Amino acid sequence: MSTTVPARIEPQIEPMIGRYVTFPIEGRPHRVYFEEAGSGIPLVCLHTAGSDGRQWRHLLTDPEITQHFRVIAFDLPFHGKSNPPEDWDGTEYRLTTAAYTATIRAFCGALGLARPVVMGCSIGGRIVLNLAIDHAAEFSALIGLEAADFQQPWYDTEWLNRPDVHGGEACAALVSGLMSPDLPPARRMETLWHYKQSGPGVFKGDLYFYRVDGDLRGRTAAIDTKVCPLYLLTGEYDYSCSPDDTLRTARSISGAQVTVMERLGHFPMSENPEQFRRYIAPVLDDVRRRASQP
Repeated sequence: MSTTVPARIEPQIEPMIGRYVTFPIEGRPHRVYFEEAGSGIPLVCLHTAGSDGRQWRHLLTDPEITQHFRVIAFDLPFHGKSNPPEDWDGTEYRLTTAAYTATIRAFCGALGLARPVVMGCSIGGRIVLNLAIDHAAEFSALIGLEAADFQQPWYDTEWLNRPDVHGGEACAALVSGLMSPDLPPARRMETLWHYKQSGPGVFKGDLYFYRVDGDLRGRTAAIDTKVCPLYLLTGEYDYSCSPDDTLRTARSISGAQVTVMERLGHFPMSENPEQFRRYIAPVLDDVRRRASQP
């Protein structure tokens, strides 16, 4: 009787390094967690509402990207390994356009990043548009994933922070349909797990920015892509920020480069990293080409 010997699984240490940096945001000290890998052009990555920087792990471990880019993913305050500020008294968390913008700029300043590239998804894609409107000269390129000036809410946020509802599971259930039906099962579960671990009221507070305070309709025409190139990429299966939402937004922005990504939904970098790479690699190659020009 023969027995099957299981294949040896070799240990693998991934290349990213995680650290904390403390810096002021709107006058209050915050201790923020970030992970980074690679060297070259700084590429700051912004996670989606209610999640954290783990969404970017596949980009952080991609040697062909980290060969040319210093990829940096940080957890917003209240998210992942970034706690609320120490003087937080339990007041309801609400993300605003001003606070989100200030956080990104302060983080880049704290790390001494000179004109970094910023790539954000969902709420991160929305705030990228605001950076392009008000602070374009501070960045060498801006990349918005699942980005548009506004989306009509299709959800009831009152269900997202109730004592009789498991907040994490409710959040995960809410976003589960936003992914492509054609994706690796493990990547689906990984993406949803991040949501199940979100802090109480954090997803709801992020959506205050997304559905109320971050309405950019009527402002995107002010974006000057000659000052800072803007790339917009949206998954074909995303119905929160649909391709039509992104295309509508892009029509008001002269010079914006727009791509609808096949077989992808609202979380391209975590739901199907290999498929996402087919779209983001050419964008990053273009960023490098521009950076090399005098």
